[in-house]
Amino acid sequence: MKTLLSLFTAPERRQMWRYVFTVLLAVASWLALSGAPPKTVDTGWDKANHALAFASLAFTAVWAFWPQPPQWRVLFAVLLAYGIGIEIAQSFLPPRSADWHDVVADAVGIVVGLLAAWPATVLARRD
Repeated sequence: MKTLLSLFTAPERRQMWRYVFTVLLAVASWLALSGAPPKTVDTGWDKANHALAFASLAFTAVWAFWPQPPQWRVLFAVLLAYGIGIEIAQSFLPPRSADWHDVVADAVGIVVGLLAAWPATVLARRD
């Protein structure tokens, strides 16, 4: 258990998580801003795509940058601002369009990602 926990919480793993976060951010940005993202990278429901992307970003950002729960409000705000920025950019990119429902799905995804990270942070504090 301790070895698995150290995969997430060990300070020496932060660089690995930063790399994963950067790759996810690049892929999410490309998918969100490309004119025709590949259909193979799709859950079948746009809101699920948003939630899954932002859950992944939030989960990896916890281990890359903000491992303490009190910092998660900042993380939430930063990722939500990124989601809002995507929607603004999409409003200028045909055939894309902005949708505030996507921002809600982003927020739900962020919360899910943080909730997924929560147990490891609790266990790490006990050790």
